[in-house]
Amino acid sequence: MTLCFAVLLLLGVLISELASRTVLSTAVLFLVGGFVLGQGMLNVLPIHSDDPVVGVLAQLALFSVLFTDGMKVGLSDLRRAWRLPGRALLFGLPLTLVITALLARYIVGLPWLQCLLLGAVLAPTDPVFAAAIVGRKEVPGRLRHLLNVESGLNDGLALPVVLVLLALGGGIDVETGVLAEEIILGLLVGVLVPLIVIWLERLPFLKATKGLQPLVAVSIGLLVLAICLVTGANLFLAAFSAGITVATAGPGFREEFEQFGELVSELLKLAAILVFGALITPTFLFGEIGWTGWVFALLAILVARPVALLVSFLGTRLPLKEQLAAMWFGPKGFASVVYGLLVLESGMASSDEVFHLVALVIVLSILAHSSTDVLVARQFEGSPVAGGADQMK
Repeated sequence: MTLCFAVLLLLGVLISELASRTVLSTAVLFLVGGFVLGQGMLNVLPIHSDDPVVGVLAQLALFSVLFTDGMKVGLSDLRRAWRLPGRALLFGLPLTLVITALLARYIVGLPWLQCLLLGAVLAPTDPVFAAAIVGRKEVPGRLRHLLNVESGLNDGLALPVVLVLLALGGGIDVETGVLAEEIILGLLVGVLVPLIVIWLERLPFLKATKGLQPLVAVSIGLLVLAICLVTGANLFLAAFSAGITVATAGPGFREEFEQFGELVSELLKLAAILVFGALITPTFLFGEIGWTGWVFALLAILVARPVALLVSFLGTRLPLKEQLAAMWFGPKGFASVVYGLLVLESGMASSDEVFHLVALVIVLSILAHSSTDVLVARQFEGSPVAGGADQMK
């Protein structure tokens, strides 16, 4: 696996400049690479869902992603520009969940609990798969901010819903009270550890040198990870709340960590996408998923989020072009991959069918959104760029 990852990573780096100007995508490269190298094709990566590497890699990658995402959305960022991201999170996220659940119920015929779980798994978004939108200056600032803040928060907001629904469905062998304790403990660890470390670092005799300051955030992340593994606190909520706490209490550490953290998260994410692609086989896509599953997957991408955000934007003065871009760019990201694996490993009723649908939606989303980001970004060339991140009431 290491050799395959290294070769694909080198290829991805070498084509990255070309990919930034075309429909090529590093995420698609790793997804297709995993598919071709997996057990359904060349069998170079004969990975199965119950292999230990799948669970460990998924946990580490999601922890890193949530920690890094949390750092993008400190409380000062939310106070400065909350209206549009707030609409997308408070209205768009629940509506996306509900619409997806309704589609699963009346098209595929899943039980209601599994439908709601499917909606929760597919609700989060990841703009990494639409990097041209959030990374190009010609795209209005408020749109980039909207997508960044929304994706930074919706992974963590959807996680408790996924965990509760798994517990209700018997997929997690813990009582509801114990699950609540794990969630609360995770939030406490995620808040207290960064505050203590930042306080210690500010003492005159414990000051970190400029070159080692990025490692302060790294040490915080490792401490949170270790404490959660020892205490049983919820690992992912701890990571997310720790990132937000660092961004709020130590914005300087966020800036120092930003580039390093993004690279580490990207490496883990690409490795997980490679493994995810290796789990997908031609039989998986075309033999084990019926036509109703394909109809559901297409509508989950083309209808659920666009309708949810259309409702969320009612009453705003956000230009139509920006609304359409935000409605379309809801790529199903890495969090959905891991949440889908949690469902599969849970063994709850219909877990295999839910995972099949999750995997199909993610595959179609990565292919669709990663190949259209540059094209949509170009539509904003020559348009006046909004200076404020959130000027629409």
